[in-house]
Amino acid sequence: MADKAPISVGVLYSETGVTSTIGTSQLQGTLLAIEEINAAGGVDGREIVAMRYDPQSNPERYAHLAEKLIVQDQVNVIFGCYMSSSRKAVIPVIEKWNKLLFYPTLYEGFEYSGNVIYTGAAPNQNSVQLAEFMTTNFGSRVYLIGSDYIYPYESNRIMGELVMQRQGSEKLGERYVALNASEKDYRAIMADIRDKRPDFIFSTVVGDSTASLYRAYADAGFDPSIMPIASLTTSEAEVSQMGHGVATGHFTAAPYFQSIDSAANRRCLARLRERFGDGCMPNLCWEASYFQLHIFANAYRLAGSDRIGEILPHILGSEFDAPQGLVKIDPSNHHTCLYPRIGRVDARGQFTIVRQATRAVSPDPYLVTHSLGDWMAKLDTLQA
Repeated sequence: MADKAPISVGVLYSETGVTSTIGTSQLQGTLLAIEEINAAGGVDGREIVAMRYDPQSNPERYAHLAEKLIVQDQVNVIFGCYMSSSRKAVIPVIEKWNKLLFYPTLYEGFEYSGNVIYTGAAPNQNSVQLAEFMTTNFGSRVYLIGSDYIYPYESNRIMGELVMQRQGSEKLGERYVALNASEKDYRAIMADIRDKRPDFIFSTVVGDSTASLYRAYADAGFDPSIMPIASLTTSEAEVSQMGHGVATGHFTAAPYFQSIDSAANRRCLARLRERFGDGCMPNLCWEASYFQLHIFANAYRLAGSDRIGEILPHILGSEFDAPQGLVKIDPSNHHTCLYPRIGRVDARGQFTIVRQATRAVSPDPYLVTHSLGDWMAKLDTLQA
């Protein structure tokens, strides 16, 4: 008789703390995918059940709960983590027990673990394109602002190196703030920006302090049509926290925006809002959290197991028609082929896509090459 016992998976996304806005959206993407899979008969008749804990935006708690999921709850696969500090806290646990982590967040690259599937963007799928776009359209004098942890340090280093390849480039400042930074914590930085007048600001600020940064910029009276903020970490979720019009005119590079005009995206958004209401804020991390669960379920059907040695060969090289387009797990580095896009925030808090890849860009987490050959040549006209 076929095994019909439920399949337990670990889910670790922060529902509280400074990164809870994104964490909640990641959880919603995960739960939506699980419900879709179960409604369609599960995995060969077996229901997927989420063993879910709230790490409270605390890396040490992520590590503790990962061990609890593995030892007490007996899970073989964990879906989770937002900040790189949380991923780096969980990886030693995953590797010690030889389990599998699906990580759905853009990150700084320069990492490989045989126990991790990386479904967020690597630097060649967002930083390279954003640097090219901003320096071409605004100039190559940049001011860098980030939250005080590993991802912003490394992403700012990468962006600085990319921008400095341009003629006339200059790095005018590099400042870091606490994860819980308020508007007053940005005042001195805004004064420095007023003095130095960069062509654009690159933000790697994350969590609730993102809204404080953009409000401080608006309060300083700066003009995004002349000196915009460009970011990899400011999504629809953070924009929704800022207040009406605060983020209008600023730019983000990501594989996914809500505004993608495709049937698959529209269907998925409709199901999400039917399930969680109109208050949910889908974004790039929500989308990766959603499609990675489907990739797992499809691989489980082929493997008949979620033990890493049996399921991993069916994950590597697999594809899924995600809201952003047809994604594929690269078997050589465990990262994902994605569709880089650049969006400009409109007055409704959504992103007008001003540039996008014509086909999936293969992940290059170690930035061996910086080719922009996968990009279409045409740029939509920027508003004055």
